[in-house]
Amino acid sequence: MSSLTIGYLSMPMLIVLLLLRVPIGVALASIAFCGLALISNLRVAFSLLTTVPFELIGDWSLSAVPMFMLMGYICTETGLTTNLFRAARVFLAGMPGGLAVSSVAACTLFAAASGSSVATAAGMSRIAVPEMLRHRYDPGLAAGCVASAGTLGSLIPPSILMVVYAVFAGVSVSKLFVAGVLPGLLSAAMFSLMIVVRAKLNPALAPDMEHRPSMADRFSAVREAWPLPVLIVGVLGGIYTGWCTPTEAGAIGAALALLIAAVRRQVRLKALGDAVRLAAEGTASLFIIAVGAGLYARFLGLTGVPASLTGLLTGAEASPILVVLIICAVYLLLGCFIDSIGIMLLTAPIMIPILQQVGVDLIWFGIIVVKLLEIGLVTPPVGLNVFVIKSTLGNAVSLTTIFRGAFWFIGTDMVTLALLITFPIISLYLPSLMG
Repeated sequence: MSSLTIGYLSMPMLIVLLLLRVPIGVALASIAFCGLALISNLRVAFSLLTTVPFELIGDWSLSAVPMFMLMGYICTETGLTTNLFRAARVFLAGMPGGLAVSSVAACTLFAAASGSSVATAAGMSRIAVPEMLRHRYDPGLAAGCVASAGTLGSLIPPSILMVVYAVFAGVSVSKLFVAGVLPGLLSAAMFSLMIVVRAKLNPALAPDMEHRPSMADRFSAVREAWPLPVLIVGVLGGIYTGWCTPTEAGAIGAALALLIAAVRRQVRLKALGDAVRLAAEGTASLFIIAVGAGLYARFLGLTGVPASLTGLLTGAEASPILVVLIICAVYLLLGCFIDSIGIMLLTAPIMIPILQQVGVDLIWFGIIVVKLLEIGLVTPPVGLNVFVIKSTLGNAVSLTTIFRGAFWFIGTDMVTLALLITFPIISLYLPSLMG
């Protein structure tokens, strides 16, 4: 059996292991190890098993992952994010669907602190959804809004997904972060526009609030919530200006978040311990998957699968945009069944060489990938954010209702995705200013 055949056979074998619920990192590493032993020998397989983890985890760019995770968990565990929804509500409540629009705005700011879509959805669902239900909002709109807006945690920098993609694609983490700013704001604006239009056409979906916030309410909300937006702007500004690397920005952000919480007397020893523990657990989990993906990438490279697939596409004279659309379809399908980190690390070894061969800008495509993975977080049957919302709300809203509400946001996301593909300048304008 040729090496190329073994490489192609590894893909269905990998899918079988995933269907058997073998952890993604273990599945990738196992297939890679067995494949390397078959096409070479056990000595080569053991050699790569010992060298690849060190080379991959030793990559300086990946050190940004624990730093941003720690910053996000410190903000969450010390309560710095709890006032975001209130601040957004007092300014936006007068709009049609104002509480839902406020949820989108709060999720956008929360996302910039957490770097995680699941954390954003979980955090905001405890605050925003009960408030919307109390004001007689349609349950599907209330829950679907937070489930979908929570996905902005992947697109609004700092983003853990972006760091991982940048390492595997060999692109600048800083430029990828900056590239996500305008697409992230566009996504939030599109969600808000859709909510306003729906609420205007059908006021029963989102009844007007009876109480209008006073100027004193607005001043109080700003006073309580201003530290976190300032922290976020400072961290992203440091990256954009080149004053600090993403890793340094994450470390500075974590330190400043802790300092702000201490000044506001919101630091508890248990909360700080929980933040460190959760950051360590999240980093370890992600790195295990990354090591498996790194081994699988080496294995596929030795079998010649990426070169073979590239040859098929270039031989068929497929245009770069057609290649991108084909890959988009694959990501949308996988997003229905596999979590976002798993999809990215599963496909990166195959997709990136193909994209490089056809001349696709990898910074632009990174934003497209993250957007596709966001959509996967709310698509059935395995929409992770939807299940997070359901677990938080209990029996208050059914799973079917949440998915029903999320479909409106999935449709909006597809329009946003089409804009990002049609107009690459949306993603590439800010990075072009960095030099």
